[in-house]
Amino acid sequence: MMNRQYDLDWIRVLATLAVFIYHCFMFFNPWAWHVKNNETDPTYITAISLFMSSWLMPIFFAVSGINSYYALQKRTGIKYIKERLARLGIPLLFGVMILTPPQIYMERVSHGQYFGSFFNWYPHYFDGVYLYIGGSGNFAFVGLHLWYLLVLLVFSLITLPLFIRKKPSVSKDLKPLHLIVLTIPLMIVSVLVDVVNLGGWDISFYLVIFLYGYFLFTKASFKSMVQRLLPITLALSILTTVLFVYGFMSGMPATGNGLSILLAAVKALNCWSWLLVIFAFADKKLSFTNKWMQYGNQASMPFYVFHQPVIVTIGFMIAEVDWSIPVKLVFLLSLSFFIIIGFYHFIISRIRFIRILFGMKGKREERMYYKPNVKI
Repeated sequence: MMNRQYDLDWIRVLATLAVFIYHCFMFFNPWAWHVKNNETDPTYITAISLFMSSWLMPIFFAVSGINSYYALQKRTGIKYIKERLARLGIPLLFGVMILTPPQIYMERVSHGQYFGSFFNWYPHYFDGVYLYIGGSGNFAFVGLHLWYLLVLLVFSLITLPLFIRKKPSVSKDLKPLHLIVLTIPLMIVSVLVDVVNLGGWDISFYLVIFLYGYFLFTKASFKSMVQRLLPITLALSILTTVLFVYGFMSGMPATGNGLSILLAAVKALNCWSWLLVIFAFADKKLSFTNKWMQYGNQASMPFYVFHQPVIVTIGFMIAEVDWSIPVKLVFLLSLSFFIIIGFYHFIISRIRFIRILFGMKGKREERMYYKPNVKI
């Protein structure tokens, strides 16, 4: 029996907001995306995007690994899978069939690949598989930004036999050497493995982070260890961020080149060090709950599911407007945020059927979930 770790809730809420900001930046940086502004910024927006891309999605998988451990302490394997199918599978299916088609349509129009109305285009949504931005296929079975839900669902299914058979030894102490050695598999995967790249990393990288979350980040000594190492990991995070961002913005070398291998290893080290820094700061500063955290944690899943369709739609509408990038950025951030929160507050959170579509729990279950000092 363990007290609820509110720092993990805060990490989830703040990471969801960071994803929202990151996708607003995608409208302005030079990288390929569904819709792009008529002017892009190759400097500060790109630098911030690079910095965020290193640790942003890995932190979700780290927290998901930790939550899987806690979930399996009070659920059977069958109940665990049923919950994952409901909380991940339903919003994924809803996103693929309802939220994704308008985004693909706007991408086709903005890229000059289609010129008719959405209703004339919609039957073509099932023509071919969508594999990359600007490609010919339309059916995005991963739901674009909802790939995280699909990958996490797959990870939950394939790791369950391992998790049931081998429980992590939470009482066994971690040592500084352990956290150093754990970077080696991440570097190897980052350099050598190329299966499917999503969100800046290969899915094998996310699997390693997910397993670390389950087996290592749940150890009782983890929090004290990251606190002890905080000065070192923070300095390492800043140094590797400078090296990674500068190396990428100076011109990414060809794959297989010695410099590209070094840069991939630096990026993996950068990700790992930022994860340790984030967990250390969260444990030190965010181990509490209040009404804002409770509200944000309940809203985090529907906010994640709904945020990109809103950003893409608003971006599509203002792409050719003659405003400066800072003005458009503030407009996009502000209007998107208030639309998402408004839709959540007045519609999603109040209608049971829609709550289910967005991966939320029932109201009574969530009230028990956030009762002060509740045991999980």
